[in-house]
Amino acid sequence: MLFLFVSNLGLLFLFLGNNVNKYKFLTKDILIDGGIVMKWKGRGQSTNVEDRRGKGIGAGGIGIAGGGIGLVIVIIMTLLGGGNTGDILNNIQGTDTNNSAPYEESKDEKELSQFVSVVLADTEEVWTELFKEKGSEYQEPTMVLYTDQVQSACGTAGSAVGPFYCPGDYKLYIDLSFYDDLNKKFEAPGDFAMAYVVAHEVGHHVQTLLGTNKEVMALRNQMSEEEFNKYLVRLELQADYYAGVFAHYAEGQGYLEVGDVEEAITAASAVGDDNIQKKTQGHVVPDSFTHGTSEQRMRWFKKGYESGTIEGGDTFKAKDL
Repeated sequence: MLFLFVSNLGLLFLFLGNNVNKYKFLTKDILIDGGIVMKWKGRGQSTNVEDRRGKGIGAGGIGIAGGGIGLVIVIIMTLLGGGNTGDILNNIQGTDTNNSAPYEESKDEKELSQFVSVVLADTEEVWTELFKEKGSEYQEPTMVLYTDQVQSACGTAGSAVGPFYCPGDYKLYIDLSFYDDLNKKFEAPGDFAMAYVVAHEVGHHVQTLLGTNKEVMALRNQMSEEEFNKYLVRLELQADYYAGVFAHYAEGQGYLEVGDVEEAITAASAVGDDNIQKKTQGHVVPDSFTHGTSEQRMRWFKKGYESGTIEGGDTFKAKDL
């Protein structure tokens, strides 16, 4: 079995279909007078954004980088959901599609790319301060924007896997068309639902800096897949908690509008393992859970939002998730 060492939110979206009209989710639910609702315009954007849209992946197939989360989840969800493993592997491997032509983004794409860049800058501000309080230095991650396929230090991935974080290069990868699924297929619209996704992936980066990812992955070969899945659930719930911590400080800075936190909670609920499995296969298999139930994901996001501290998010010591 191959393993990609990636942590992601979007892998669980694979089986709801990929035939979507990109970027059409920017509807009146999100846009008001041409702008995304969250108070973001006029604020600083992150300089840690790498735009690879339209550039393809170049030569090479799937990369192998030790034990991890990404491909494990793909295989589990395929076998339980009745999907075609070959199709998903093709989505991950991709083809040699290197393209040197400049990418021409639409007005909506430009708006969204600017928005996620502002959100990334907000996370940098929050986590730099929190790490400083602990006497540590926060190393900022890079956000890679791509279309269709992308090469990371963790391997090559297709947009079907959704947003993901690779600890091998300290980068989070997002094909912005993912948010169409978030809005339409999972009925989790709104600007802060999008911000939640970014904050969740940044949460995995925080785990990498704190050594949590490494500690969990070291357990991979010491137990059964079912037992290891329980650790993956705690890892993902902690990333949800950290996303809540971000929301706590974003609200304190006056960046949020009424309803923004509820949008994030709705998104957290939408990506619960139980909800995904009910939609894709009609029943749930708790032993295969890798991200937590809808209730658990909402609960830990709320905990982070209410607490605003790193210490309150030790999901590994929690008796009740």
